[in-house]
Amino acid sequence: MLKAQAESFIRNLIGAALLLGSFGVAPLIPQTATARINRTPVQPRSTVPSATPADVVRATLDNGMRVVVIRNLLAPVVTVEQNYLVGGDESPEGFPGMAHAQEHMAFRGCSGLTADQMAAIFAQLGGFGDADTQQNITQYISTVPAADLDIALRVDSACMQSIEDSDQEWIKEKGAIEQEVASDLSDPKYKFLIRLNQDMFADTVCANDSLGTKESLDATTGDMLKRFYQDWYAPNNAILVIAGDVQPDEALGVVKELYGGIPRKQLPPRPEIKLQPVKSESFTLESNLADLQVFIAFRMPGASSPDFAATKILVDVLASERGNLYEMVPQGKAMLTGFDLAETYRMGSVAFASAVLPAGEDPASALAEMREILRDYAANGVPEGLVEAAKRWVITRSQFRRNSIPGLAEVWSDALAARGLNSPDQDVERAKRITVQDVNRVAKEYLTDSNSVVATLKPVSSGEPVYQKGFGGTEQLTSTPTKPVTLPSWASSRLLNLELPPPSPVPFEMVLPNGIRLIVRQETMTPTITLLGDVRHNSEMQEPRGQEGISDVLDELFYYGTKSHDRVSYQKALDDIAADQSAGYGFSLEVLKEDFSRGVELLAENEMHPALHAEALRITQRQMSQHVAGRMKSPAYRIDRALAVGLLPPNDPDLREVTPQAVASLTLADVKNYYVKTIRPDLTTIIVIGDVTPDEARKVVQKWFGPWKARGPKPDLELPAISPNKPSAAIIPDRTQLQDSVNLSQMIPINRFDPDYYSLQLGNHVLGGGFYATRLYHDLRQTTGYVYYVDVDMDALETRTVYTVSYACDPTNTAKAREMIQLDLTTMQKEDVAPAELQQAKALLLRQIPLDESSQRRIAAGLLGRGQFGLPLNEPERAAKLYFGMTANQVRVAFAKWIRPDGFVQVVLGPASQYAAADEHILPGHSANH
Repeated sequence: MLKAQAESFIRNLIGAALLLGSFGVAPLIPQTATARINRTPVQPRSTVPSATPADVVRATLDNGMRVVVIRNLLAPVVTVEQNYLVGGDESPEGFPGMAHAQEHMAFRGCSGLTADQMAAIFAQLGGFGDADTQQNITQYISTVPAADLDIALRVDSACMQSIEDSDQEWIKEKGAIEQEVASDLSDPKYKFLIRLNQDMFADTVCANDSLGTKESLDATTGDMLKRFYQDWYAPNNAILVIAGDVQPDEALGVVKELYGGIPRKQLPPRPEIKLQPVKSESFTLESNLADLQVFIAFRMPGASSPDFAATKILVDVLASERGNLYEMVPQGKAMLTGFDLAETYRMGSVAFASAVLPAGEDPASALAEMREILRDYAANGVPEGLVEAAKRWVITRSQFRRNSIPGLAEVWSDALAARGLNSPDQDVERAKRITVQDVNRVAKEYLTDSNSVVATLKPVSSGEPVYQKGFGGTEQLTSTPTKPVTLPSWASSRLLNLELPPPSPVPFEMVLPNGIRLIVRQETMTPTITLLGDVRHNSEMQEPRGQEGISDVLDELFYYGTKSHDRVSYQKALDDIAADQSAGYGFSLEVLKEDFSRGVELLAENEMHPALHAEALRITQRQMSQHVAGRMKSPAYRIDRALAVGLLPPNDPDLREVTPQAVASLTLADVKNYYVKTIRPDLTTIIVIGDVTPDEARKVVQKWFGPWKARGPKPDLELPAISPNKPSAAIIPDRTQLQDSVNLSQMIPINRFDPDYYSLQLGNHVLGGGFYATRLYHDLRQTTGYVYYVDVDMDALETRTVYTVSYACDPTNTAKAREMIQLDLTTMQKEDVAPAELQQAKALLLRQIPLDESSQRRIAAGLLGRGQFGLPLNEPERAAKLYFGMTANQVRVAFAKWIRPDGFVQVVLGPASQYAAADEHILPGHSANH
């Protein structure tokens, strides 16, 4: 858990860095590159480019719009990514959020399409829409069934012709954007990156946060937005990328028809960017995270520099788990370290060394050691073998990107629009030519103290939660359902006819003699194989009393090698085949086809024979104890605890807590005994997907995992069923927050196998999941601007189900938003949903099924989840038939039977200044209950 949580923080931080100023319906989070280092020279290997020449069609229309179509037959899915070469850099002086605001306004209506029509179209298409604004590009992304490509293109081309930038629509959207601003400025990672950019790119437009500010947004008008749109949204300032199951020439023909008549424009001059020396300084920001985070950041060459390829190799070398920075982790000097590339502008980029430390620790020693390690690399160079291994990793990973249709569109868009390359394969070709001298020269020039900024994210404890009685019953009111939306004929003729999704390929499955359930699906797009595995486990039911946290400690120990290989030699064995691997209760492997057997051999060795030695336990215990102590003071912990106390009866297993004392008291014998009892083949499911036949997969898995035997009887993993909770409320003050984050949850007495699960899910898609087209978004965002997001979720397990509505808003709107949610839920109980709403919710669910197979990883994760949960592997097809035939009355009856609008546990994480006297502050309809 500890390393996984720390790695998650770093991945999210890099995602925030790559998308600093990136906003949309559901922003994508790119994964940070992970270095896989090998000390042996690169050997020739079979390679497959990101797409063969026959699979890629390029064109430049007469109006200047560039088009790239990449054919990929992984699934009957296509991703459309429109890239406008304009972003925060081009926002007018004094209005840093202009490009971001314009991105939002594209959803308020385009040429011939109202906001309601656009929302309804994308809901009918499956709801996989996205948009983001970066410093130099604005992107609009949609993933849809391949047969509906022309519909997605029609909507996109309409927005290239005009956008409804009226004052009336802007006033409605501005409130939601300001809630987004407050949300991001409550995030310590985001605040760190804003401050970092100001130091790295001082006195340039890149130092401005393209998110915008409340003041600049308040001063923005519809006319200003229209002028910005007219200046920059032009075909000769756009690159359209289409990837998926398409015939490239046919797709290009549709593009020419829809976009060819849009006139080109004379673009304004772009701002001149002249980089000044880095403003080298140290700063500390308050954080609501559990652990202390420290960074040493450096400005590096930009994407247009000849040294950028060497920079990327240097980053991978310094991130190596066999390198000196990472060595601080097994030495117990840091919970995690890393070296990552963040901002990648054309004129400059940012890289930073990072370390995760216990809350309350003085970071001076760790920062000093990190400095010394980097100085040594800069002065004496890096080993040639590490450079060659990093190059191998780049070459190998290029093959995996074709395993995701949205991912393929993303890497092509990033290469062409963000970095000015001809294709993603240029990265590979450039990496092949890099020498150790190139890398050492870059390290010596840029890893200097004068070119660096030091930052610390210091945890601050939240206030103690204040518990209150739950809010009272709702008024007996109903609202008129959203009026039907009339779609244009080119959309309605296709979208209003419900169809069952095409069946997915039937996977091969069998149970090995030792009880492992093996599921295989052959996909031959690339010579790669992905393996996902899971050992069913429930720490609340399995951990002995007094040993709470032993599951997390055991999971951490898998990182320390095996009985045959120490940590470094095991990592080298993985690096030799450029494999990405993890072990523990959840395990995984990504490897080339030719190295599949060796990869599984190494994975099985780690899973079946982890080292579990005393020194690793000592270090892990200390780090875990410190992490738990910090987390127990954090807002995240207080939120989880307040929800658990409100939802669960006394003495429920889910109320058990991990404490520093329990972790510190564990012995090596405890851990080894727990491993034997809980890491079992007869509780394990393995999914293999990729260029491998079922028989090949069976033979390899049986060969290496076959000797694994279970000992003793199977454990009881099921939590007891419980009754519905009583309503309650709690407020958690957090001085890092600018808005309220609200969680409304209730326990409902059904499980995942209850027939009403499907009726509730269909109703949930009437309420949410389709942006403006669904009730909660329509009521809370589109018409009132109370919130930036509102989510409805149902977490259904084998014995219990939690129903949750969550949102974030200004504290003045918290009660208003909650009352509107209660009203919408009450309406669901009292009135049948309108036929148009029911049809749309069905379309949303049915079309999401094939879209969920848009990447090999998603396919594997879906099969693994169903396999471990006890659902049939064809559950999506079975569910589709149930949704297809469901009636409005079934939905209404299920909501009336199970959902209690006045039965929520409400937990609010809000600004400490707002709730400074929290024990005296009672939300409307509440009474104190201390």
